[in-house]
Amino acid sequence: MVTPSELLRFPAFADLPDDQIAWFLGQSQEKSLKAGEIYARQGDPPEAMFVLLEGEFEWRGEFNGETTVIPGNVGDVTGALPFSRMKQFTVTGRAVKDGRILRFPAALFPDLIQKMPELAKRLVGVMSDRIRELTRLEQQRDRLAGLGKLSAGLAHELNNPASAAKRAAVQLRDTLQRIKDASHELGRRDLTPTQKAEIEKLESSLTQRDEPPPDALTISDLEDQIDSLLRSHGQNDLWQMAAELAQRGIQPSALESLFENLDAGTARTALVRIAASVEIASLLNEIESSASRISDLVRAIKEYTFMDQAPVQNVDVVKSLETTLTILNHKLKRGVTVRREYQPVPLLVNSFGSELNQVWTNLIDNAIDAMNGQGELRLRTYRDDSCVVIEIGDNGAGISPEVRAHIFEPFFTTKGVGEGTGLGLDTVQRIVRKHRGNIQVHSKPGDTRFQVWLPLADARS
Repeated sequence: MVTPSELLRFPAFADLPDDQIAWFLGQSQEKSLKAGEIYARQGDPPEAMFVLLEGEFEWRGEFNGETTVIPGNVGDVTGALPFSRMKQFTVTGRAVKDGRILRFPAALFPDLIQKMPELAKRLVGVMSDRIRELTRLEQQRDRLAGLGKLSAGLAHELNNPASAAKRAAVQLRDTLQRIKDASHELGRRDLTPTQKAEIEKLESSLTQRDEPPPDALTISDLEDQIDSLLRSHGQNDLWQMAAELAQRGIQPSALESLFENLDAGTARTALVRIAASVEIASLLNEIESSASRISDLVRAIKEYTFMDQAPVQNVDVVKSLETTLTILNHKLKRGVTVRREYQPVPLLVNSFGSELNQVWTNLIDNAIDAMNGQGELRLRTYRDDSCVVIEIGDNGAGISPEVRAHIFEPFFTTKGVGEGTGLGLDTVQRIVRKHRGNIQVHSKPGDTRFQVWLPLADARS
């Protein structure tokens, strides 16, 4: 049986008068629990406060498809608390090992506040600590969820050029073998220096072309013309080569000289080698382009996270916005067009590492969601006295006045279960305020704009 001295060992009850301790024990019920036994169930009304006397305990609940576990320690006062607005238990309390708890009815909270004012004050502090801890857990989960979405998108963005480079490398190996075989065949033929020079000249001119690929209709016409040219010289089985040359914009007239200056067999071998050289040049361009895309993404990631950079520094807001757009490109390319209206003069803000990028990520991601992934994203920057204004807008359905009044409140969300924690805009507001700025929202159907006001850094510093 619990004694006053046992209760007085716990911080919430330390130094309280004996008569108050006696009253509290008189209104409470001691309960022994076996390992695994539940003393408060998620979803039930909060009808009691608990003092954990002996054993090991935990609170466990499901949030957005994830399990959250909060340990309960001996001496903790938990469950319902005075002044709490909790309507139901959001987690389930259970004993991990055999133990004992003290149960105090929530219906007696008015009496407790009157008879034990010091305990009531201490329990307000306990409740504040609990709210801070729950907020921290939600923010951590929100950051992890956001990081997971960004990681998935970046993995997709990196996989595309990596896969393209791998495919090109495989094709390159086969094409190199074709050019090797064709070169050996040409080496066995008795070619004059003029003929050799003609082949090399044509090969060089076609592989050094730096023109955008033609459209589909032009490619189709070129393929027919090249195939007709080859058939007119007895090359009836090179239709696939005709298609490959057409895709690279090769004109039939460029191939005429081969058949004018060489016999049919030599011209065919030379054409095979030239076509292979053209394909190699194209594959190398594809590998280079893929490698550049990967390099750009890696650089964007480093800029986004401020990796290897000072924790606090002057940041160009336009560069910061563009880095965020690169990171979110996997969402933009599904049907979002970006309209930019940037002030040409660099606008610098003294920023704490990558925190501003978190602001842009949340606002841009919300704008894309508001448009259901299809619409116009509007980015604007301008100077207003000693501040820079960053405006992020969309042409989605807009935010109703009822919702707008609550969007910056912690845990408020209009998204479905598992889609959001409601901490995105709360986090945005906290970061903006940390930078001595403020954020405003203006919304009507077809035009929602979030404006972030930040003090300009002294460019001379």
